[in-house]
Amino acid sequence: MVAPVYTPVDRMPPSAMTRPMRAPSLRPAVPAHLSFVEGGGVALQSSRRRVDLWVAYATMYEFEDVIAAVTGADRIEAIDADIETAYRRLYRVVRKLSGSPRLARSLSAPPALTLMRDYDLFFPVFNTPYELFGLASLPNWRQRCGKAACFVMEYWTHQFNPDYLLELLAPFDHIFVGTLNSVDKIAAVTGRPCSFLPPAADVLRFSPLPKPPDRHINVLNLGRRSEITHEALLEMAGKRQIHYFHDTVAPSGANKMQRSFCVDDPAAHRQLLAAHLQRSRYFVANRARANEAEYAQHLDEISYRFYEGAAAGVVMIGEAPRTENFRKQFDWEDAVFHVPFNAPDIAERLAVLDADPARMAAARRRNLHQSALRHDWVHRIRRVFEVLDLKPTDAMRARDARLAELAQMALDAPEGSI
Repeated sequence: MVAPVYTPVDRMPPSAMTRPMRAPSLRPAVPAHLSFVEGGGVALQSSRRRVDLWVAYATMYEFEDVIAAVTGADRIEAIDADIETAYRRLYRVVRKLSGSPRLARSLSAPPALTLMRDYDLFFPVFNTPYELFGLASLPNWRQRCGKAACFVMEYWTHQFNPDYLLELLAPFDHIFVGTLNSVDKIAAVTGRPCSFLPPAADVLRFSPLPKPPDRHINVLNLGRRSEITHEALLEMAGKRQIHYFHDTVAPSGANKMQRSFCVDDPAAHRQLLAAHLQRSRYFVANRARANEAEYAQHLDEISYRFYEGAAAGVVMIGEAPRTENFRKQFDWEDAVFHVPFNAPDIAERLAVLDADPARMAAARRRNLHQSALRHDWVHRIRRVFEVLDLKPTDAMRARDARLAELAQMALDAPEGSI
């Protein structure tokens, strides 16, 4: 039986926020393709969690959940992607034919939700620029929000270039992006300040502390993978040498390089991933799009796997980005043990690591300690607040304190207990 996963209560009541709960009369009229979720706090979000259920998007929704937990954010959710897509295509046609963003906006405006009260911050999270058109359904968001920033999780400048949508970012005070290669491009197109915001994880969810379970999974290997390394691990598992946990979904996408699927409940999927990581000894983590060298063009972006693995205190093996950015993010000893992406000799490499249990235990402890202090989503939210000159909420401070406790637990844990 799988032990329950520790998930501390990290949400603060509305009374802890800097704004009181608003009167019911301020609830906006909501068009049919949107939903409005009240939080009663200082911030506003927009989300596609009801229409885009690809497994990779669960990370984005986790970030949104932590934002809501520490700000009490109201959330506007798309519930009909077809309506938004139809208006976005109309916008694209008018924009290209007329050359006028203003005319395109006026002729392709979808049914609107008009905000009825003010917010300190508007902070939507987008997976790709194609989602930006959702802003058209909120015509007065700029007037109602004192500060506005957004986070675009992934943008590859050489492959993905809808400049006509990036223009929609121009009203934001600051744009944050999760891929370093695109920062200058987005700043040039929008004329707005743009910064790299590193990925992270919900450390309170992923950490095995304070009651770490047994690590009975020898190797965990999820998502994009090397078939050479995978076959070698399957051979070990077939000989009952290891417990090897891996995806069995069929490869997808135009080039059959992805292993994607949809999930009913993104939060439940993240909880399941955390449970598996907490019970694993080794986790295969490689640079972003490691199996698509032509797409990534050796840009060596950091994948989310490194943040998830470190937060769970697992020993990470794989090909890390060979960049100064990665070294800055994971600058502690043995954060990742190098294993080539294609490693037919993975059995021999694992045997070397297994022969030094003290070093593996120390690596797990450091991963837990550093993640709790540096790589939780609240650290990214705090950075946004700092850039926009906003004061942190009481709930942000409370989460910081809980993370500091977990970091100290990692240092104090008995030898071999993690």
